[in-house]
Amino acid sequence: MSRYVALLGWMLATVALAAEEPAEHAAKHVPPGKLQAVVEETEEPPQDTAGYILHHVLDSETLAFQVPLRDKEFKYRFPVWRIPLKAGACPANVHEKASLGAGCLDLSLTKMSAMLVLATVVLVLVFLLGTRKQEGGLVPRGRLANFLEMMVVFVRNEIAIPNIGKEEGPRYVPYLLTVFFFILTINLLGLFPWMSSATGNIAVTGALAAITFVLTQVASIRSAGFLGYLKHLTGGVPVFLWPIMIPVEVLGLFTKPFALTLRLFANMLAGHIVLFCLIGLIFFIGHIAVAAVAVPLGMAIYFLELFVAFLQAYIFTMLSSLFIGMGVAMGHHPEAHEAEGTHPPAAH
Repeated sequence: MSRYVALLGWMLATVALAAEEPAEHAAKHVPPGKLQAVVEETEEPPQDTAGYILHHVLDSETLAFQVPLRDKEFKYRFPVWRIPLKAGACPANVHEKASLGAGCLDLSLTKMSAMLVLATVVLVLVFLLGTRKQEGGLVPRGRLANFLEMMVVFVRNEIAIPNIGKEEGPRYVPYLLTVFFFILTINLLGLFPWMSSATGNIAVTGALAAITFVLTQVASIRSAGFLGYLKHLTGGVPVFLWPIMIPVEVLGLFTKPFALTLRLFANMLAGHIVLFCLIGLIFFIGHIAVAAVAVPLGMAIYFLELFVAFLQAYIFTMLSSLFIGMGVAMGHHPEAHEAEGTHPPAAH
């Protein structure tokens, strides 16, 4: 515990030292890996409401947070890590954008990728703390352990097994649990002040959907065999209809991850934009009386966002298990076993 207290004290001391820096010495560009206080009135031009909202929901190379009741914010620019694939491909100025087409691989952290790392650390710590009192026992002890077991049992018994089956369902429970808790943690982190929701970035949701897509195809081939998987793309229609049916089936394979991507991304991004817009009405109209309406509505949207954080984690996990279950079900189709020369499993 002492090391955590010392780490917290170091962070507070760093912030305090940054706050004492005179405004005239604040640089417009924060050096990489430095925490610096920036006075908004003198260092940055004023932004309109739309620009302010987009600045906070989009990805960036800096992490900024404001000091309450003071016209000052702290900015931290993440360290730059670029790998030149060709000599001289990476620009010498760290503020210039790196291009992969030019031969520069940019692996630097951004605000959204930092939230992913933070969510991973939080998730690991929660499960370590929740299971430290078990000592090999099967009965959980403590509120956190009981809550985690309740969520694990829910995902296994109410999502995985009903959609995939009793035989194959437990095989995919670890992935579904990982997706559920990871998305839930990211969504909840986005509700904290100065944090961002990484699931409001389409690249993050697209990567999660791509993993589900790959696992679905693996489950399909494992269940029906490679020839049975290809046979399923024909839809069982006559040969002369294959030029029509195969493109339709292939397109259907990619609509599932596309729906997963947009559903999670749009719901999380829209909630934060609505919340910012409600609070932004106070500054857009420019009258303090608007706060009497905007603040209660903002609080209502905030609690709705808390519900949506759980709901979207559940929906993504449910749809992932449903798509995997559809792939596993290919092994029960007669045409798949005809292509492989096997017999379908007997019904239980």
